[in-house]
Amino acid sequence: MKDLVCDALMPALNEAECLPAVLASLRDRGLRAVWVVDNGSTDETAKVAREGGAQVVVCPQRGYGRACLKGLEALSHSPPEVVVFLDADGSDDPDDLTALLAPLKRGEADLVIGSRALGRAEVGALTPVQRFGNALAGGLIGAIWGMHFTDLGPFRAVRWSTLQTLSMRDPDFGWTVEMQARAARLGLRVVEVPVAYRRRRAGQSKIAGTLKGSVKAGAKILWTIARERFA
Repeated sequence: MKDLVCDALMPALNEAECLPAVLASLRDRGLRAVWVVDNGSTDETAKVAREGGAQVVVCPQRGYGRACLKGLEALSHSPPEVVVFLDADGSDDPDDLTALLAPLKRGEADLVIGSRALGRAEVGALTPVQRFGNALAGGLIGAIWGMHFTDLGPFRAVRWSTLQTLSMRDPDFGWTVEMQARAARLGLRVVEVPVAYRRRRAGQSKIAGTLKGSVKAGAKILWTIARERFA
């Protein structure tokens, strides 16, 4: 399989407690660089990230999609062949990185989604609301474009050239579903691989951890699919 130049990109909001272990687990994984986007943290996320060897990008205006876009802007000065997105809270398992990158290295995919539904999720790691939302979104994308997904998981790998084609723009909760819906609409090669998913090691999820966050995320997912349907 062809070796690829890969960078990891992690949006982070108040993840100073989780980051040391996450960054340590990403060392010696063949990544060119690890980028942490500090998305308006009030703790020492940026300091801890630098001490852990990461490149730090500051994005004070909060929003998952905004943080991803800011990170990609930083990468654009010397873009990798592949960008790996993952969460900064320790819920994604870097041991699955090899499987995630394999379809790209074999030239079989443009985008690879780490599916928690197909993999091993710790008890309590995925809420019933998340499972329902993922199934609903996957079903809708399949019904509209004929490309079926089991998950909207954050752990994913995508070619830099594919990101240019996708022209991502969502500033917050709709980032992952926008990527998948747009890839389906454009007929890109997308593969799902099973990945593990763990309960976050500290703090609370910014989305799934609150009823308000779950409702807002669900509404945004449906709105994003509808927008792509009529694009």
